[in-house]
Amino acid sequence: MGLIARSIEAAGIPTVVISITRDLTEAVGVPRAVFVKWPLGHPLGEADAAAQQRTMIFEGLRLLVTADEPGVIHEPGFRWRRETYTEPEWSTLD
Repeated sequence: MGLIARSIEAAGIPTVVISITRDLTEAVGVPRAVFVKWPLGHPLGEADAAAQQRTMIFEGLRLLVTADEPGVIHEPGFRWRRETYTEPEWSTLD
């Protein structure tokens, strides 16, 4: 995903990658990334866990708004199957 993100960024479109492999994310040099220590294949969370998945999308959008330099890797600290998720405050993405 990192190489694709860099190509899209080169066309002037900002991107955020949601990553579960920090070492690869750092090596590829993505423009912006949200990193979570979750199992492979689950970057947005568990199946049928809509609030968890929306929270991950929210984290990506928030990083898109707040990142002030390239190469930022944000780690929100969510723990796999040990969190209770609620609907994000979408209005705070100003």
